[in-house]
Amino acid sequence: MKIAVVDGQGGGLGKAIIEKLSKEVKGEAYIIALGTNAMATASMFRAGADEGATGANAIIFTADKVDIIVGSVAILAANAMLGEFSPRMAEAIGSSSAKKILIPLNRCHIEVVGTKDGSLPQLIDLAVSRVKEICKKL
Repeated sequence: MKIAVVDGQGGGLGKAIIEKLSKEVKGEAYIIALGTNAMATASMFRAGADEGATGANAIIFTADKVDIIVGSVAILAANAMLGEFSPRMAEAIGSSSAKKILIPLNRCHIEVVGTKDGSLPQLIDLAVSRVKEICKKL
């Protein structure tokens, strides 16, 4: 099973996700860090990713070659992350046949109703738990 974790800016969210995924599904899955910039990728790679790649082309190319994509809901929004996430990147993620496990952060002016409020660590735990469930089914 291949899991892509997508993040930008400093890569803090992706780093936290990968740290937890590494403990929970490391033997069952191959984790790929996909950053919009080198700093984000490096942060996620140091957190335990098996492989990492940087930039729009890496994200676009890899989006349809993984089983699960994990990140903030912003990875579906064109020009999110202060413009780091291009429309083509958002389209590639949205069009990918991969299962998407998204954390509902409201910093990109998208509010997902019907979700539980929770701290970022709680939301990361929920995302990792869902990835584990999917890994067990496949």
